[in-house]
Amino acid sequence: MRPFTFNKAESIHKALSGRKVTAQYIAGGTNLLDLMKKHISQPESLVDVTSVLSNKIETDKKGISIGAMVRNSALTLDKNILDDFPLLAKAILAGASPQIRNMASTGGNILQRTRCPYFYDVTTPCNKRNPGSGCSAIKGENRMSAIVGYSEQCVAVHPSDMSVALAALDANVLIIDKNQKEQIIPFKDFHRLPGDRPELDNNLPPGALIQSIEIPRNAFAKNCAYLKVRDRDSYAFALVSVAAALELSGGKIRAARLASGGVAHKPWRWYEAEEFLKGKEANIKNFEEAAEIALKGVKPLSGNGFKGPMLKGAIVTGLKQCVEMQ
Repeated sequence: MRPFTFNKAESIHKALSGRKVTAQYIAGGTNLLDLMKKHISQPESLVDVTSVLSNKIETDKKGISIGAMVRNSALTLDKNILDDFPLLAKAILAGASPQIRNMASTGGNILQRTRCPYFYDVTTPCNKRNPGSGCSAIKGENRMSAIVGYSEQCVAVHPSDMSVALAALDANVLIIDKNQKEQIIPFKDFHRLPGDRPELDNNLPPGALIQSIEIPRNAFAKNCAYLKVRDRDSYAFALVSVAAALELSGGKIRAARLASGGVAHKPWRWYEAEEFLKGKEANIKNFEEAAEIALKGVKPLSGNGFKGPMLKGAIVTGLKQCVEMQ
């Protein structure tokens, strides 16, 4: 790890106005410190923003607002989350260890970087770490890599379980840019596909800070599930995950939400499958057809062909669990 200076921000204004290009913000640090130890991220200085960002969870008629400094563990215990947005708590509990959840911040969680082994191995080419050097995973070890939305430049996947739930719940990200102007970025547009700029994970403007995550009220609390398929039961990243939510009325589906992790460079929404389910009976036949619709866009790599059938099973199982909640 290279030497760096450490400064504790006194206000959002000072954090934004005083930040140098070579500096990085730090909150929980559960991902950034790993990147610094591996010499992937080498900031000259760190700006601690833990005391200037909100750690409150607030509700109103429109929905819920989660401050950027709310710890992941707090989200899994909050009564309003558990009553009205349980899918979020389920996704977080499927994620990291309790120790990491106690440190990790909401804002930092959605900013975490890929766990592709080549990204973490500085001796190998990686376009995300060193643009233009090549993607080692395309013809290398790509068992954990993407099956949809990837490019010749990068086949890495986004690691956050929480982000998959936020994508399914149509969340918004409230940010404040370096000019101290607030903006709202729909969660579906926050993360990027690799395209020809795989070094960019998201559309957060340079120097900007996340202030909060906003989730609008919905009717999915009673029928939702988060299913994570992984190599071991705890503290492992998803091979495939599914956030499923249904709004049911008299056995019919009024609205559906399906999102996946472990399959793309960003949390992936299965919009066509959601649209198919709308107005249909909540039964296995329709769940299986929705899963087949999702599979139409899947293009596995040499080492992860198993993810297609795994994804189909996870979607069907997730939707079944939604109905079984009644």
